[in-house]
Amino acid sequence: MNLKMPYGISNYEKIVNDGYYYVDKTMYIEKLENLPETSIMFLRPRKFGKTLFTSVLEYYYDKNQIDKFEKLYGKTYIGKNPTKSKNSYSRLRFNFSGIDTSSEEATIKGFKNEVASSIEVFKCRYNVDFYVNKEDDAENILNNLFKAFYVQKAQEKIYVIIDEYDHFANELLGFNPEQFRALVSKNGKVRKWYEILKKGTETVVDRIFITGVALITLDSLTSGFNIGTDITQDVRFNEMMGFTKNELIEILNSQDILKEEQEQILPIMKENYDGYKFSLEAKNQIYNSNMCLYFLNRYIEFGKIPTKLIDVNIASDYSKIGKMLGLCKEENRLEILRKTVQGEPINNNIVEKFNPAIEFNETDMISMLYYLGYLTIFGEDLGMPELTIPNKVMKEIYADYFMQLMNQEADFRIDNTRNQEILREIAREGKIDKMVETLRIYLNNLSNRDLIKFDEKYIKLIFYCIAMTMQIYSTKSEMEVNRNYPDILLVPRDRTKGYKAIMVEFKYLKKGDTAKLEDKQKEAREQIERYSEFDDIKDIEGLRKYTIVVAGNELYVEEI
Repeated sequence: MNLKMPYGISNYEKIVNDGYYYVDKTMYIEKLENLPETSIMFLRPRKFGKTLFTSVLEYYYDKNQIDKFEKLYGKTYIGKNPTKSKNSYSRLRFNFSGIDTSSEEATIKGFKNEVASSIEVFKCRYNVDFYVNKEDDAENILNNLFKAFYVQKAQEKIYVIIDEYDHFANELLGFNPEQFRALVSKNGKVRKWYEILKKGTETVVDRIFITGVALITLDSLTSGFNIGTDITQDVRFNEMMGFTKNELIEILNSQDILKEEQEQILPIMKENYDGYKFSLEAKNQIYNSNMCLYFLNRYIEFGKIPTKLIDVNIASDYSKIGKMLGLCKEENRLEILRKTVQGEPINNNIVEKFNPAIEFNETDMISMLYYLGYLTIFGEDLGMPELTIPNKVMKEIYADYFMQLMNQEADFRIDNTRNQEILREIAREGKIDKMVETLRIYLNNLSNRDLIKFDEKYIKLIFYCIAMTMQIYSTKSEMEVNRNYPDILLVPRDRTKGYKAIMVEFKYLKKGDTAKLEDKQKEAREQIERYSEFDDIKDIEGLRKYTIVVAGNELYVEEI
């Protein structure tokens, strides 16, 4: 019987006991233990396997789990190569996700409740005799635990694991920056708690492992004292979470998925879930593990590729991009959107220290998008990272947010029903009349606004974003073809259904330059005819070709 896909399951013992497949990442336990630092910070985007990895650490180091070691780890790398510290700690785990951030009072209460409940469990598990006063401040509860443990367990040590340390803080940063600053300020309750944690390393705390998404919170919390060494961009740990291509193929083989099926689904999974790289030195790109498991769980259960390629819960997490982009100036936000959605690599140093007291600049914002998984390392230029959108799923999230901005600025909304009408006309008839009509509406509503210098770039971007709402197309923007870059290319994913392929070339004229219209149209025609001779495009059966010249408030369309 094939092992089940552990989608949505982050408890390691459950995975082993209940017959779920586990991608062995236990070799990284050895790597972590061999580091000279004992307090480790490791960041990855949401839904990337962080909680499962912390669970693996929990069972491995927990002294109360020694009798289960062989069952839990016998088939893994670490089971065959155990370290000296296995099952040698009292482990103390906190998970700061799911805290109510509706008010400062609610946030502090939620934080304190998580601390108190986790310490209550620890107290019972390791027989530590002290009273957990749930009415006391979180820092005092933690301090009292450390004092009691030191007195009663003089020869023992604690391994502290903190999962999603920044979850509630990132929520606040997106919609209530002032509350965020209050919590992490010098006199803030959360800041004081971390100070007690640091103090604990002088007596009973031997190791700390912290996961989260962004550095901004830790930098604010720990300014002035060292509580963690950040290994987020350490090439040795690039593949510690997420899946490599080989790991993904091993999963497919374990499910007896035939080679011909793999040849069909692997390109889809690569396009939508692959592309992450977290170190300039890394050679391999990483797949988002949670997205892969969602896909495979649906594929195995229903025997076909899922219609929706991303779980609504994951989409909801990543749809918060607007809150983060809202931290920077409007003009910066729009330009970041334009560059990223159109696939332009962005040269940007990755900021490791943020100052939340001041408005984010463009460098800060792009760095945050990297930490959150909206951008990833593509390459480098003169030693500076080149960042780009990792995959199609992330690109669709950007596109959706861009359309929200456009609709907002234009004081009207082109809804999904209208988009579907547009794309049905393209797919079935190869016509772009409804698309052009929609572009005209945007052009007439936005062209005179200060927010946007409306030119071909943004008209092309709107076209591209609408096209991305329909899964039947592989939507390409400025795809390289023999060192040439067609503006828009829509290629049906399934060519057996008779859907039409479309290529569009855009040109722009400033208002008042309409006398040059014919020259621009000629230029566009020549370009699109030249692209049509390249093998990658010439082989596209039934390709319909259009030029669109944007001139003032008008669009001039020609079919070639």
